[in-house]
Amino acid sequence: MPKLQLHPENIEDPQVLIDLCPFGAMQMGENGLEINAACKMCRLCVRKGPKGAVEYIEDEKKPEIDKSEWKGIAVYVDHVDGKIHPVTFELLGKAREMADKIHQPVQAVFIGSHIQQEAKELLHYGADQVFVYDKPELARFAIEPYTNVFEDHILKNKPSSILVGATTVGRQLAPRVAARMHTGLTADCTILEMDENTDLNQIRPAFGGNIMAHIKTPNHRPQMATVRYKIMIAPERKEEADGEVVVCEVASERLESHVEVLDIVKKPKEESIENADVLVVAGRGVKSEQDLAMLEELADMLHGQLACTRPLVEAGLMPAKKQIGLSGRTVRPKLIITCGVSGAVQFTAGMDHSDQIVAINTDPQAPIFQTANYCVVGDLYDVIPPLMEKIRAQKGA
Repeated sequence: MPKLQLHPENIEDPQVLIDLCPFGAMQMGENGLEINAACKMCRLCVRKGPKGAVEYIEDEKKPEIDKSEWKGIAVYVDHVDGKIHPVTFELLGKAREMADKIHQPVQAVFIGSHIQQEAKELLHYGADQVFVYDKPELARFAIEPYTNVFEDHILKNKPSSILVGATTVGRQLAPRVAARMHTGLTADCTILEMDENTDLNQIRPAFGGNIMAHIKTPNHRPQMATVRYKIMIAPERKEEADGEVVVCEVASERLESHVEVLDIVKKPKEESIENADVLVVAGRGVKSEQDLAMLEELADMLHGQLACTRPLVEAGLMPAKKQIGLSGRTVRPKLIITCGVSGAVQFTAGMDHSDQIVAINTDPQAPIFQTANYCVVGDLYDVIPPLMEKIRAQKGA
């Protein structure tokens, strides 16, 4: 880190520097003038203080990593009891796209028990190699052994970049592995791009979606990023399985866990807006809880689900699991109808990959109209009832 260095031989009156610092970072100590933790590195003391009294020392240049030693893009295979989460296929598609640019392989890291048969399916989605750690101790996710196994793969195969789905498991595993490898991790990326020199451009919304942060870790390997489900596009399944399944071994002591799972209770199956083909979204323009029934009826008529924006969740009108956006769920339905939604970037970031977007809003300048395929300027209470009548008539015919 950069630092400020005091030169007492050039300081005639320490009080001058004490009075000059706006943060109170200059103080008298046992050995004379000192700089305390309140320093903000504004360097006012360097510019305005006595000549030569304070020196700004730049951060020491870190040695550059040998990028030629790190090759390939690895994807963590997220699964429950061997059933692969769809986000894995989406990440394999993105990894294949970036790997082709730098002419490097795509690796899939599959950790579990009795998973070798399922591992072959990954070869149909762009993986060149599927590294399988198949052990009874890995049947259920446990943070310690899974981290140890992932570290084993990284040290042996040295992938340049690692992609992990931002699932319940991925959000636990990725930061632990990143800390173990002393590397960076960018969470919830919406855009990933690869440079020719294998530097990964990781782009994600920041400050509530008001800016897009562009993050790179050029002096560290591996580079790590998590991506939400339905942000990337899954590739088509290929008929031929290209590549190989590599069965890996790991020391038994690395599979030990200090956490014992006593029981697993499955929660009741429920419909998720993430898997819906049709969504009707209630926004701030909905006046009351009773009016939600009208939109829910419209969703039922279209064999879809009712979703909402953040204000309705904060008002207690709808549950958080129905919220779309950066702080909610990411969706990609075939059809989405927004009703009274302004279209702030926090919301659109969670649905702008939908196939068809119909927006209804009274404000012709509403931001949602910049994203929508079909724009209806009008009050949802004037638009929705006639629309429902036409749907009923068509169904009756």
